[in-house]
Amino acid sequence: MARRRTKPKARILVVDDDKSMLELLKLHLSNAGYDVVTAEDAVVAGRHVFEAAPDLIIADVSMPYMDGYELVRALKADSATRDIPVVFLTSREDVADYAKQLGAVAYLHKPVSADRLLEIVALYVTPR
Repeated sequence: MARRRTKPKARILVVDDDKSMLELLKLHLSNAGYDVVTAEDAVVAGRHVFEAAPDLIIADVSMPYMDGYELVRALKADSATRDIPVVFLTSREDVADYAKQLGAVAYLHKPVSADRLLEIVALYVTPR
């Protein structure tokens, strides 16, 4: 009997200092067929990125140590990570213009609906 090869799942890194939000996003994305890695801050996220680059990053804007803006600036400054699409996650209303200037592909407002989350993610990666 021939073994069927399964394609690896698209890998998404979710970064947020709110553990409840991390778990909720992980649940929605995992159920949709994505491989999800989480990080509670941008420093931990940076380690994940350099260990195994994700296909997409969803990053909260307001975090301790290093905010989402600083994370994106660091990723865009490195040729190995500059092409990873980043979606900002925020409860702030003033993010759109600055997010685009930094190179983010989109942003999501908290609270995030599962449908909107999956709609945005599907624009940049597909579950495999």
